[in-house]
Amino acid sequence: MTIPLDYEVLRVIWWALMGVLLIGFALTDGFDLGVATLLPFVARSDAERRMVINTVGPTWEGNQVWFILGGGAIFAAWPFVYAVSFSGFYLAMFLVLASLILRPVGFKYRSKHEDAAWRSRWDWALFVGGFVPTLVFGVAVGNVLSGAPFRFDDDLRLHYAGGLLGLFTPFTLVAGLLSVAMIVLHGTGWLMMKVEAGAVADRARRFGKIAAVTAILLYAIGFAMIAFTDLGYRMGAGIDPRGPSNPLDSGTVHAAGAWLDNYALHPWMIAAPVAGFVGAALAWLGHLRRAPAMAFTGSSLATIGIIASVGASMFPYILPSSIDARSSLTVWNASSSHMTLWIMLLVTVVFLPIVLLYTAWAYRVMFGRVTAEAVRTNPDFY
Repeated sequence: MTIPLDYEVLRVIWWALMGVLLIGFALTDGFDLGVATLLPFVARSDAERRMVINTVGPTWEGNQVWFILGGGAIFAAWPFVYAVSFSGFYLAMFLVLASLILRPVGFKYRSKHEDAAWRSRWDWALFVGGFVPTLVFGVAVGNVLSGAPFRFDDDLRLHYAGGLLGLFTPFTLVAGLLSVAMIVLHGTGWLMMKVEAGAVADRARRFGKIAAVTAILLYAIGFAMIAFTDLGYRMGAGIDPRGPSNPLDSGTVHAAGAWLDNYALHPWMIAAPVAGFVGAALAWLGHLRRAPAMAFTGSSLATIGIIASVGASMFPYILPSSIDARSSLTVWNASSSHMTLWIMLLVTVVFLPIVLLYTAWAYRVMFGRVTAEAVRTNPDFY
């Protein structure tokens, strides 16, 4: 069978699609996580907390599909990346999944009992289910930029030399806190659009302004650490983008500041970090002006820009190794076969538009502000 797209092009397409899936997860499930993180702070009474919960009640389950799609895409398109990340980061993944489990249980059980202490405990469980995954996802991205402690031997057997506590370094904590600020900002924008005018919306505005400024500062600190510390990897010459996948064929060397190389080689990539800064500033302005659409648009733009800047900085790297640079995984040496990527692309071209259309229709049908009156009278609300 003749494949109309060459191997190099398909690898780049799937690198870009992986980014799309990650951004899709952050844009949709991101505001769910942000709302859960904000729950104990923006809502004081039981009625207010039920209002906050029901802003995401109709959509949170569907939004998690992006997380599943992302994991499936990594497994099928980048099997070596999947092997390293899901085995080396096993305890971190377990922590994320255990926290995420609290969300459906909390949503379903919180209002089953009238006791105030019972509901308060579930509210804090929902907070954990929003805050912990958000922090760990950010720390994971920080470790991707720093390099993970793994290597492949000559038989391509994986050896991982790290542990859970080793994932937390000054840079990765900055990345984790930036993730929290970004997602909280996105959650405040969502709350501004979804709850009726009143105390909850006002508190969301205040937290939104703080989150926007915090995101800008942490994003700037992260860029400074990338520019002026020893972070970065650079690929040697002679790599064939069309060659067979071999994790030991990367020609990688550690090079401080190398994550900024792509912005000099491809100036258009600067659009990503610019979008991150401008989006956060726009969200701050939206909260200042009591403009929900502006705030949510800004938080969405910031989310896209911050995530895209990681991909733009690292290309063609996906997961470098901090202990054996030659084992680093790139777009050119870690993908599935040419035929696998082609078949996956055909399936994606057919089904991804269907998923997007259905999701847009579901949001349109279920969109509207959550009011205190609706919470009191609607038997279908949490």
